[in-house]
Amino acid sequence: MSRAERVTMADVARRCGVSAMTVSYCYNQPDRVAPETRRRVREAAAELGYRGPDPTARSLRRRHNGAIGVVLGEHLAYAFEDPQARRFLAGVAEVCRERGSGLNLIPTTGAAEDVERVKSASVDGYIVWTTVDTDPVLAVVCGLGKPVAVHGGPAVPGARVVGIDNRASARELAARTFAGARRPAVLSFPFDRDRRPRLETGPSPNAVAFPVTRDRLCGIYDHLGDTGGLPVAVVARNDREDAAKMADALLDTEPDAVVAMSDQLAFAVLDAAGRRGLRVPEDLAVAGWDDGPDAERAGLTTVTQSLFAQGRDCALIALGDRAPKTEAAWQATVRTTTR
Repeated sequence: MSRAERVTMADVARRCGVSAMTVSYCYNQPDRVAPETRRRVREAAAELGYRGPDPTARSLRRRHNGAIGVVLGEHLAYAFEDPQARRFLAGVAEVCRERGSGLNLIPTTGAAEDVERVKSASVDGYIVWTTVDTDPVLAVVCGLGKPVAVHGGPAVPGARVVGIDNRASARELAARTFAGARRPAVLSFPFDRDRRPRLETGPSPNAVAFPVTRDRLCGIYDHLGDTGGLPVAVVARNDREDAAKMADALLDTEPDAVVAMSDQLAFAVLDAAGRRGLRVPEDLAVAGWDDGPDAERAGLTTVTQSLFAQGRDCALIALGDRAPKTEAAWQATVRTTTR
């Protein structure tokens, strides 16, 4: 270690005959120090090779790190590949830009090291995106004394949940999509962290670990009443191409209406319908969620919500600000893919 690296604030104070607090003020609150004193302190610091206060130590003293931690219940690439995640994180990033805060993406997959990775992150608050009810990370972030926002649920003590009423939106979307249908079906998000694609008939919502998936399935069941014969295809990822196989498996059951849990999954159904020569909506009605730009161009019936605005709200909560206490706004937008 060089001499310059060993020089302290106390060394500078002794050289120019002032207190260490005065030296600190020269760097952190210069308006509190007379110009002549500031000049002497700066000259002494230059002579001794003092480079100023350690920003890391300063942040620890102030308990301020200048960053938000976004805990992704996905692999890191998901944040850049998934259209929903990109819009949500754009809202988070806008608040970070306005407040001069950094953004720390923390991927979690259910592995044992997740808890330590999240706990050791140098952040001022957390946003949790896409997780299951039993995720141990939830208890960790809520026990650190920092503000926490959870997008879409679950509701846990010490955190604010941000998102739409997924059950109510699913109930209304099902009513719009399944009107006149005799063979309704669902293309679903993953049920749990094993992300096993499969086709089920009338699965119980109690078996679904992801709150958003569970609430949307419950809303569809609310509308249908009898769900014993409802085909539900479960995908591994919210990805149009990745969902193609399960969309085909679902259409093998010959549905005449499909509610998909995102626009991307709805596009996978439309792709499969096109390969089979099915007419939309005459042979097959299709609807999704989120209403991104591609949904309007495709004439897709969908649930309109602003993930960008929800990202902003989560970021404000994570920074300790007050955000709207009401649920996020949504509406069912009916277009040409439903009857």
